Amino acid sequence: MSKINLAAYWASSCGGCDIAIVELGEHLLELAQVADIVFWPAATDFKYADVEAMADGFIDLTLFNGAIRTEEDAHIAHLLRQKSKVLIAFGSCAMEGCIPGLSNLVGPERALRRASIETPSTDNPTGVLPQAQYEMPEGTLSLPRLCGVLHTLEEVVPVDFKIPGCPPNHDQVWKALQAYLAGDLPTNRLLGVDPRTVCDQCPRVREGKIRVKRFQRPHEVIADPERCFLEQGLVCAGPATHAGCGALCVKANMPCRGCYGPPESVADQGAALLDALVASFDGQSDAEVRQIVETIVDPIGTFYRFSLAHSFLQKARALTSWGDDPCASQAATEGETL
Repeated sequence: MSKINLAAYWASSCGGCDIAIVELGEHLLELAQVADIVFWPAATDFKYADVEAMADGFIDLTLFNGAIRTEEDAHIAHLLRQKSKVLIAFGSCAMEGCIPGLSNLVGPERALRRASIETPSTDNPTGVLPQAQYEMPEGTLSLPRLCGVLHTLEEVVPVDFKIPGCPPNHDQVWKALQAYLAGDLPTNRLLGVDPRTVCDQCPRVREGKIRVKRFQRPHEVIADPERCFLEQGLVCAGPATHAGCGALCVKANMPCRGCYGPPESVADQGAALLDALVASFDGQSDAEVRQIVETIVDPIGTFYRFSLAHSFLQKARALTSWGDDPCASQAATEGETL
């Protein structure tokens, strides 16, 4: 059997998804027998010109991780879509926006100011901000402009399949690659998941008798490793999260954070998690529910830690809320609904 051409790319992400590929370990040797890596700038020295010189459809499979935060991200997303037969949104950032998507609450300029001036480790006493263009005697220096909002990959180009996780579990990544190589891909476009929720996999005991009066953060209490986190007053996203990670956080005595995204039956992960939490509350009136919710530090960051950019809340906002969006204009040329 001839080898497939495989590519991997990171847009705006932390690099954890590329590490997930490396964590395939000995399976990388098996992968090397059936695939040639033709583009993976995080691991080897490739140039954009290498991809531009490829024929359309030359790449059989691209694992694209990271959200679309800059016009460069959008440009490469279009380029790899053109050159790839199969494009996979690889990891939570590409699929849902992930933690970088929380910047959509405040807009790109506020996020840029925070990163460039206001962090404790930043030495920038005059408050200089990065500029898209800057004139020097030697010529014009340029940086990619920020998108008006952070986009998921599918909001910019059509996506064939998705693999969730922050990062995806390497065992599930290998299963997904095997499914592709065997031509045994699912019809729901979601790879590397279990049809159940994390709660369905969780070995902890939920008695259903204890009603939550307030929530605490994990560092404020030593959790009982045998009991349900929710009944201990700890926010756990397990009821609203796809299984597939192996419940790694729960097994480490930490609540599920929700990085594998919502199950197929759930349209908005944050809303589903809030619904599950309210069902465990001691009070049920609006005032009582509000009082308990107020004990949750950063509700938006808790309920939508990974999915804000792909949520109903985001879709309710006008995408031009933060001004000119070079990424949205590129997406509009593809006829995509943002």
